[in-house]
Amino acid sequence: MAKVFLTDSKVTAAKAEPGKRLELSDTGAPWLWLRVTDAGVKSWVLRYRNSKGIARRFKLGDAKSMSLKAARQEAGRLKAEIERGADPAAAKRQAKAEEAARVVRTVADLLDAYESACASGEWKPKKKRKRPQTLAYEKAIAVRHIRPGLGKLPLEDVKRPTVKALLRKMIEKGIGAQTNRTHAIIRQAFNFAMAEDLVTANPAVGFDSFHDQKPRARTYTDAELAKLWGGILNPSALKGDDGKAVRLGRPVAIALQLCALLLQRRGEVAGMALAELDLDAATWLITAERMKADKPHRVPLPPRAVALIREAIRLAQGDAANPPAFVFPSPRGGGEKAITASALTHACDRLTAALKLPDVTVHDLRRTGSTALTSERLGVSPFIRSKVLGHGTDTGGGAAVSSTHYDANEYLAEKRRALEAWETLLLEIVGERKRPSNVQPIREAV
Repeated sequence: MAKVFLTDSKVTAAKAEPGKRLELSDTGAPWLWLRVTDAGVKSWVLRYRNSKGIARRFKLGDAKSMSLKAARQEAGRLKAEIERGADPAAAKRQAKAEEAARVVRTVADLLDAYESACASGEWKPKKKRKRPQTLAYEKAIAVRHIRPGLGKLPLEDVKRPTVKALLRKMIEKGIGAQTNRTHAIIRQAFNFAMAEDLVTANPAVGFDSFHDQKPRARTYTDAELAKLWGGILNPSALKGDDGKAVRLGRPVAIALQLCALLLQRRGEVAGMALAELDLDAATWLITAERMKADKPHRVPLPPRAVALIREAIRLAQGDAANPPAFVFPSPRGGGEKAITASALTHACDRLTAALKLPDVTVHDLRRTGSTALTSERLGVSPFIRSKVLGHGTDTGGGAAVSSTHYDANEYLAEKRRALEAWETLLLEIVGERKRPSNVQPIREAV
């Protein structure tokens, strides 16, 4: 930094050294500085102290568009205001904040700002960044249920009865769990609005959820598992409600089989990436950002699962010059995206409807296998079962702090034995392996 009486020629000639910034104080106008970057960008800056003695910087403009004379005149004007107690830098920040607040006028504006803040990590309701799949799900809920009814309303017009009326309409339409999710998203969005001083009260708090949501307990019986597995292998033999054969691509069929064999969540299976797999070691490492517990999860792969994954990779790669990055690439993603979890849900719905299997989902496969692991049929400990499922809360009877901070074990061998035992039992149930006469069936579905 140097003091110099600036002239137009000196402003033009001013250059900064590579990797450095040049700042010149103009002795012809107190507090006026010329700032020059090593890229050649030149700007006028006013440096001053406000009435509290705090040092401030205030950009007057670009030196290419504002002449030296104009910069000196503006510096002189602001100097007089500052001496009367003004603080132009603080006023500029306040104006930007007020402008941002004016931009968020409606519920649709709020949802845009909320979704953006969640995606960037600026807003973390539970002190952790939301996963991409969570953001996508919340956005879909907002598009379907919130924006049509509330989107155009000014924030100040949204009161508690407004939110309740929307939720009541959803219940009247027979919408259950998504009503509660809609309620939660509105509540979170208005919590964000309060934090940003956009509203003074949250219209989605102070009343209970409208839908009495109970945890699912549905499991497949042995007969249902065999029926579903057969349908996955030969879907064309099934007829839908329209009388036409059920259409099910082999990649999605394999993904459903892997959901049954590996007991991982449908989204984790659908998003399986080649980079996550070590088929020679028969392991699959799901990255932390794809896991609900935000921790990486290594899944040992039993033999049939390895064979199915290899088949899926061959189908995905085909004759492509640039093989896709995913085991189950989306047909509309050019190999750059995986299929979505909903693809497995829709496929399972079509199959179970044609098979006349009532009230079953993809996730029920995970619960069924989990139940079998700890049953007398397989005798796996609940602790190892939790490790297989990728749950992060089971401490195995020890202190939580020990499990969280002092146990880095993956229990890979124990998980492998558990999943290989489950694979053997499942293949016996579906008729691909001979069943011993002493095997007991999974309890009837509740």
